[in-house]
Amino acid sequence: MKKRMTRTLALVLSVLLITGTMGLTVYGMNSDGALQTKKSEEQPSGKVSKEETVYVMADAEGQVKKIMVSDWIENTQGSQTIADRSELEDVTVVKGEQTYTMNGEHMRVWDAAGNDIYYQGNIEKELPVDMTVSYRLDGKAISAKEIAGRSGRVTIRFDYVNNQYEKVLIDGKEEKIYVPFAMLTGALLDDDSFTNVEVSNGKLINDGSRIAVIGVAFPGLSSNLNLSSDKLEIPDYVEISADVKDFQMTNTVTIATSQMFEDMDTGELNSMADLEDSLGQLTEGMNQLLDGSSDLYDGLCTLLDKSEELVSGIRKLADGAAQLKSGAGELKKGAAALDDGAAQLSAGAKELAGGLGELHANSKKINDGSKQIFESLLATANSQLYAAGVYAPKLTIDNYVEELNKVIASLDVKNVAERAKIAAQSKVSQMVRAEKNTIKAGVIQAVNQEVTAKVTEAVRANVETQVLSTMGMTKEEYDAAVQGGMITEEQQNQIAAAIDSQMAGEVVQATIAANVSEQMKSADMEKLIEQKTEEQIKVLIEQNMNSAQVQGQITEALMKAQSGAASISSLKTQLDSFNTFYQGLNQYTAGVAAAKDGADQLQAGAEELHDGTSRLKTGASDLYDGMAELYDGILTLKKGAPALVDGVEKLHDGSMQLSDGLREFNEKGIKKLVEAVDGDLDIFIDRVKATVDAGKSYQSFSGLSDDMEGTVKFLYRTEAIDIDKEK
Repeated sequence: MKKRMTRTLALVLSVLLITGTMGLTVYGMNSDGALQTKKSEEQPSGKVSKEETVYVMADAEGQVKKIMVSDWIENTQGSQTIADRSELEDVTVVKGEQTYTMNGEHMRVWDAAGNDIYYQGNIEKELPVDMTVSYRLDGKAISAKEIAGRSGRVTIRFDYVNNQYEKVLIDGKEEKIYVPFAMLTGALLDDDSFTNVEVSNGKLINDGSRIAVIGVAFPGLSSNLNLSSDKLEIPDYVEISADVKDFQMTNTVTIATSQMFEDMDTGELNSMADLEDSLGQLTEGMNQLLDGSSDLYDGLCTLLDKSEELVSGIRKLADGAAQLKSGAGELKKGAAALDDGAAQLSAGAKELAGGLGELHANSKKINDGSKQIFESLLATANSQLYAAGVYAPKLTIDNYVEELNKVIASLDVKNVAERAKIAAQSKVSQMVRAEKNTIKAGVIQAVNQEVTAKVTEAVRANVETQVLSTMGMTKEEYDAAVQGGMITEEQQNQIAAAIDSQMAGEVVQATIAANVSEQMKSADMEKLIEQKTEEQIKVLIEQNMNSAQVQGQITEALMKAQSGAASISSLKTQLDSFNTFYQGLNQYTAGVAAAKDGADQLQAGAEELHDGTSRLKTGASDLYDGMAELYDGILTLKKGAPALVDGVEKLHDGSMQLSDGLREFNEKGIKKLVEAVDGDLDIFIDRVKATVDAGKSYQSFSGLSDDMEGTVKFLYRTEAIDIDKEK
């Protein structure tokens, strides 16, 4: 009974975790790796629904480092505004352009315009289920950091503590009923390092190079049902053991959901009371069967007593038929043994086909579940790329390798340096050219000064010529006279003063100004000014490009590129690891399908064989019966009597065993089953109902408005343990 109930619970959990209720169709992303999801089944149309996925980032021992939440509000009514209660901080829209306004604490009013809302944010809040991961090496406790690179018998234990409960009246007493969370923990182990792997409450799948380990637990459920462990053991932890060489391990992922009873109608649970009547009827039938077996036993006792009298009369008639009967008996035994073997083969083939059929029936759900997890990881990768400013096509299972390789190549130091220099050049050029008018004004001023100087020099030469001509000398004659000492210094000063006086005159100054203005307006001068302006702009751009600020920005871009390339390479390695598991799982389910086809053929052949051996057994039995009739007819065969006595004794003993066995089955089996539920079933049903209701009532982690319906699931992700990293 215990094994059957445990197997049933495990099957229910597997279906819940792998089927569409755990579906993760990606619709949005963010800078921290969170994503938006879409449910596979249609929500009720009466209320606006909110689906929530909580991402718990933890270290290798389960210590929480960050909690991110993705929310999708399905606007089934096409409302223009939606009131949404949420404790999230740093909220960002991940799909669409919807905005919101705050209307009190934790209440956002979204401008939905008839659309769905997709957003994500961060939160600091106690989780409904705490998860811790502990390690033991050769039986001794060891930390995650210390175990890296070690070898020996390793035990990894995932413990879950349920913090979420409701207080409910059970049998007149207030008791804690925990929200029924199902925890599914998965890890991927390299079978070059991990051998002799065992897992409690789970399954192992080996694709030849990796071992996928999946375990399940139900923290708090045993307390809810109040069943002792000797009746039903409900696991609240997952433990993985293996012989390990140079220990290291990739990330582990744990999915938690409280939706495993969401489709159960607690009103129908009252029909379980019929179980008591069924068990009572079964007990009455067993009592009647016991009475009949006792009558059979008494009759056989009488037959055994009288057979001794029969023996004395037929002993002399037995010798002649001994060999014939013996041969028929051997044939009958052989046919019976052959038929038993064929029956066992047929039953085994049927069981094998049934088991493989059950596995094959779940193959699509398993494949879909692993694909959904893979797509979730890819959505997280998309979010990380977007947050890092890397714009790439949406990653899929088919294209992620190619696209991530492109991104890594684009982050090569030379490429980034060139792009950074071009970007800086463009920015500096834009900044400098914005000041072109100012630069041109400076150039015009400088050119004007230069032209003025040249015009002034030319006009002074003319004035000097005129002054000297009044003295009857040319410029050359004056210079020669000065050189020969014929003109004194005083005379030279007088001549210079006369020239300066005329130069300062209004007429001369007006002439200079007119000449300068005329030259500045010429096409050649404007061309020269434009040329000088461009030259000055280029000089300023070069000076700014060589500045410490711009060079520092280029260096910072290079450092970010190097860091980004390393992060993306690590991300790709993690995706490659899960891809290996994903491809191996697909190969496994394909193998199950092929094995199922073979088992079906084996079952059909075994059934045909059993039909043939059954006919052979019937024929042999008929032959033996005929020999027995002949044996009874030939009363002179002396060995017939002992055989008859032996047969009666065996029948007597067999009936005794049947009677004792039925009595033992009644006393140890049926009676204990009745006793297990007698008087406790109503309370047990109340506990089941309370558990179902607690699961249904837990609809959100970050918050939910009164007019909303919600669903929530949690994804815990632990850090990898890497030898190089820990050292």
